[in-house]
Parts: sequence; structure tokens; C-alpha cells
Amino acid sequence: MPIAIIVPTLEEVDNIVPLVEQIEQTNVPFGEIIFVDDGSIDGTREKIRALATAHRVCLIERDGPERGLAGAIIAGANASSADVFVVMDADLSHPPEEIASLLQPVLANDADLVIGSRYVPGGATPDWPAWRRFLSRVASALAYPLTGVHDSMGGFFAIRREFLLQFAKQAAGFKIVFETIVRGRKTLRVREVPIVFRDRARGMSKMSFAQAMRFALAWLRAIGRRLTEGKTSAPPVPAQRLFRD
Repeated sequence: MPIAIIVPTLEEVDNIVPLVEQIEQTNVPFGEIIFVDDGSIDGTREKIRALATAHRVCLIERDGPERGLAGAIIAGANASSADVFVVMDADLSHPPEEIASLLQPVLANDADLVIGSRYVPGGATPDWPAWRRFLSRVASALAYPLTGVHDSMGGFFAIRREFLLQFAKQAAGFKIVFETIVRGRKTLRVREVPIVFRDRARGMSKMSFAQAMRFALAWLRAIGRRLTEGKTSAPPVPAQRLFRD
């Protein structure tokens, strides 16, 4: 089953090479790493192009007004013929060594979407300040009645092509996992596997306290909109959690 890894990027020049190296060290049989760049001017695009001659790497450049995380992921999916996608951040906060854990239930036909979860046993956010951990946990808990998962804000996931393109095309911004689960709740088989999410070691973080507050407000509006649409009439079956011993 062909596999592609989709990595949205914005000003990540220092992380491109170590990310590709770490993905390749996993020995996961992926076909390509698709970088989808939303207007970087720090050399990110040049770094990706330089790698493309010797690695299974390609670059999609987006410079128009319709940029954003969800759109970048869909653009990457549309540019690939793979049957399964792994989506992850470029800053190495998502551990490449867990890619195989995300893929295993999908490849075994036990799941359609597998989320790398910070909030199931074995998951953690060890480098986060208390305010960020609090906001994230509260936001995830508020979304649980709609999703049945503990980390619907997670950006590290594996998904079958048909479900990503069917349920996520209308998603906006950071809410792609949340929207995919809510839209596909009647048919989507969802699992969570634990990950340790670590803050970036290179480059500038895009999450300040003010940005986190705006993020939280946008998230609450999204949840509120779904509640008022009556989407809780058929609560989802809680996602199966795949814990480590």
C-alpha cells in the first residue's frame, strides 16, 4: 500500500535536513516526503530542492491568498497517488520514530485514522509551559464529546487517502483532525497512539501566549458551531487507545 508523508512548512530551513534524515532512519517504506511550503523566505524551499536530487522528496510551493495548514495538507494529498498519508510538522516536535506506530493499525486495516496523541497514557508534552499545557488540555477535553478522542488538535496522524479527501476538504486552519472526525463520525474508525511531543530545538516557535489565546478562541468557536449544528445527536464511539506496556 503506497505511503506518502506530508509536511507543511513555513520558515523551517534549519529543520528540513534533520527531519528527512530521521524519517529515512525509521525504515518505513514510504514513497515520498511531500513538503508543502506556504511562502517561506528563509531558504526553506531552496533546502528542499537541494535534497530532491538524492532523496525521495518533492516540494509544492503555495504563494496565493488561500494558504493555511489544512489547505497545505489537502494540496499535498492531491499531488500524490499514495493510498495512505502520514501528516506531521516540520519542526521535529512530532517524533519520526513513531511513524511506524501510526501506520500499523491503518496498514492492518484496523483503523482509517490514527492520531499521535499527547493525552493518552504514554503521551506527554514535557517541554511545555504550564499555560500552554492547560489551554491545550482544556480545549481537547471540550472537543471530546464531539470526537471521542483525547487529542483532536493533534497534527501528527496517519489516514487513508479516501477519508482525508472526503472529510477534510472543508476544514480550515488547524482543525483538520477535528473536522475529519466530526464529519466522518458514522464511518471513520479512529485510534490513538501515545507520542511525546517536544518543543522545537531549531528555528523560531510560532506559538506565543497571545497566539495560543487566539488559537483557543478559534477552537472554542469551532466547537460551539458544531454543537449548535446539532452534531452531538449521535455521540461517537470513543477511539480505541493503543497503549504501550
